[in-house]
Amino acid sequence: MTTKVGSPNRTPDQAPDQAPDLASNRSHPRTYSRWASLVVLCAGTLMTILDGNIVTVAMPAIQGDLGFSAPGLAWVVNAYLIPFGGLLLLAGRLGDLVGRKRMFTAGLAVFTAASVLCGVATGQSVLIAARALQGVGGAMTSAVVLGMLVSLFPEPRERARAIAVFSAVGAAGGALGTFLGGALTQLLTWHWIFLINLPIGVLAWFAAMRILAPDRGAGLGKGADYPGSALVTGALMLTVYVIVGAGDRDATATALLALLAVALFAGFVLRQARTARPLLRLRLFGSRLLSGANAVQILMIATMYGFQFIGTLYLQRVLGYGELATGTAFLPAPVAIGLLMLGLSARTIARYGPYRVLLAGLVLITAGMALLSRAPADGSYAADVLPPILLLAAGFAAAMPALTGLAMSGTREEDTGLASGLFNTTQVVGGSLGLAVLTTLAAQHTDTLLATGTAPLPATAEGYQLAFRVATVIAAAALILAAAVLRTPRVRDAG
Repeated sequence: MTTKVGSPNRTPDQAPDQAPDLASNRSHPRTYSRWASLVVLCAGTLMTILDGNIVTVAMPAIQGDLGFSAPGLAWVVNAYLIPFGGLLLLAGRLGDLVGRKRMFTAGLAVFTAASVLCGVATGQSVLIAARALQGVGGAMTSAVVLGMLVSLFPEPRERARAIAVFSAVGAAGGALGTFLGGALTQLLTWHWIFLINLPIGVLAWFAAMRILAPDRGAGLGKGADYPGSALVTGALMLTVYVIVGAGDRDATATALLALLAVALFAGFVLRQARTARPLLRLRLFGSRLLSGANAVQILMIATMYGFQFIGTLYLQRVLGYGELATGTAFLPAPVAIGLLMLGLSARTIARYGPYRVLLAGLVLITAGMALLSRAPADGSYAADVLPPILLLAAGFAAAMPALTGLAMSGTREEDTGLASGLFNTTQVVGGSLGLAVLTTLAAQHTDTLLATGTAPLPATAEGYQLAFRVATVIAAAALILAAAVLRTPRVRDAG
């Protein structure tokens, strides 16, 4: 059982001149070429996902080497997230217009070049500027991947398998980045967390140029609505900026910036309703599955991103782990995610349907966060950290492919790039939201306890416990929302 993803009015064997399609029989006469294309897409995605997480463990080393202040150090992460989150929607639409292969390969080139600049940076300003350029390249690469995947695999069962592989790479890559960040920083220097992207990026670019089928795109003449693009890009960048910097400014400034972001979004929606060639077709949000899946994803990713960041801090600041030990402690997560997604995910979704699998995954995520919220100051990895990690990994391995399939379900061929950009945008918003809210709550609670005379170690541990409890509530909210809005009828495959 799976739900047909892609255009409901289009068959897989239509000619390319009827609708540009990477999965057409002319473009991909042999099955293996489509799976080779999937490997290329996964390689490009892995590089950007690794970079989003690999920096976390290396932050103290970067701070010590380049002399960042505590607030300034946050911009090593924020400088990447703001352009990445702000440009995904525009990059997805431009991919539909100029061709997704062109957008993907251009993004790889920009990201790889920016990684080298990060790796050779010897000053704060150079590193932050290069991180921003990485965000641009990451947005260009990531925005079109799901659209390309949907076109490559029009048949439901193959698509479920492809989404499982893609999701496994993405999910495991996040945890793997923590391990690589610790290993490279401790064994070499922090510069290598960026320089490692050079060989990966070059190989991925050449493979993409050779393996990915060319696609024409609709043409820039179809319109990218540049005034609308400016409004939504500004709104998204400002939203991410408000979220990630909320703890560094007073409440009044945050509220004013948030109101400005809302005003920009309102202007964008108004323009999209009136312009002849909108950037974002508002009818997309008429899809209950697309809108609901994106809302659920914001909450789920907020939980998982918060777990990874706060969990790293717990291991280092409470249990006293070094960089390499911290990275190694997270290794069971990518291993479990990879094994479960590749071995069970597609078959489980085919048997029980994405809705049921998603709910089961969210139950496991909620349970894992609840268990982690009990981690004490005198805790141990085996008793207090590893069991929640395995529960969270199993839950994410079940939930993410199912949620991705539901989000892209029923998306028209001409909208797949835009829907892909939207889905990736909500990932960034969710991650930024989780990071900002949970780290701020943990820090404030710890400061309150320290002011009342609590010893530093217990105060720090209790701050993290509060963050984990809030993350448990967020995960439960994702479960309730998914149960309410994403229910789909069971449809059995003919075969």
